[in-house]
Amino acid sequence: MDFRKKTVRDVEVAGKTVLVRVDYNVPMKDGEVVEDMRIRGSLPTIKYLLENGAKKIILISHLGRPDGEVKPEFSLGPAAGQLSALLPEVQVNFINKTTGPEVFDAVQKMKDSSILMLENLRFSPAEEENSEEYAKSIVNVTGAQLFVQDGFAVIHRAHASTDAIARLIPAVAGFLVEKEVSSLEGAMEAPERPLLVIIGGAKVEDKQPMIDKFLPLADKVAVGGKIAADGYTATDEKVYVAHDFATDENGAKLDIGEESTQDIINMINEAKTVVWNGTLGMVEDERFAKSSLAVARALGTSHAKTIVGGGDTAGYVEKVLRDEPGLSFTLVSTGGGASLELLSGKKLPGLEVLQDR
Repeated sequence: MDFRKKTVRDVEVAGKTVLVRVDYNVPMKDGEVVEDMRIRGSLPTIKYLLENGAKKIILISHLGRPDGEVKPEFSLGPAAGQLSALLPEVQVNFINKTTGPEVFDAVQKMKDSSILMLENLRFSPAEEENSEEYAKSIVNVTGAQLFVQDGFAVIHRAHASTDAIARLIPAVAGFLVEKEVSSLEGAMEAPERPLLVIIGGAKVEDKQPMIDKFLPLADKVAVGGKIAADGYTATDEKVYVAHDFATDENGAKLDIGEESTQDIINMINEAKTVVWNGTLGMVEDERFAKSSLAVARALGTSHAKTIVGGGDTAGYVEKVLRDEPGLSFTLVSTGGGASLELLSGKKLPGLEVLQDR
């Protein structure tokens, strides 16, 4: 389906200073990046800008929840280092500020076709407050002439880097946002059929809006996870609810059972489009990750269009892919809350503010 917002393809980038909102909220351990999928997800947009003559590229992101305070363990320095390793032919610098004269000087000293990564936006409370003043200060010190939104995982929030900045200078989408939105909206609006939606997770109040949204659209909805274990009741004949479970020594239902897992795999084998949101068991414990692993393998070898959404589910699938790189998915969404809200039919502030085609 056609993407309804302008992207970097639709604007002139040559000779411009471009401010790019990426999502480098990556897992860290001992000051090193553990998983760089989100950094790699930003490369198509960055490479396009470089190949099409962007003069300077300034990257902004958040990492973790520092609650508006400077906390060194949440510094984006290691993420900048990982980006540099992925782009060895490009000069990538990092500065531990987001505004002020130091940033201005660093931008002025940038060589053409180089990249500067600013520090964690959430070191300032102004980011989550969607402060116009903070947004203006970032635009002014960087001299940005174009804003590119490529942080899909945060566009469901109205923050300075998703809303306020986009109101100050021309704002378009990057390729990651385009891919994520097009894939997720396409699954809702024009899916190849049969369309199967697999819902897991723990909180029925989070997933019910999505079930309600997909019920008129899907050919089948399969419900597993803690939702099923807690006795979810189907209200439509399209809805399949897992009926057997794996339990711990105390009798707690922590995964769906072999029969239900096989039922869902049979549905996958018949589907042309599959959307999976929510793990089917407590995947932190390998004993209760069997159904999720089986479903991941079935999807990863399926000929169907396969979309994995939701932070926990995507994180689990990323882990499976590290061990089994031969699996292939149409989209493993980088956005947990964003994908859930989009699939539930909600408007995303960081998307709506971008220029229309």
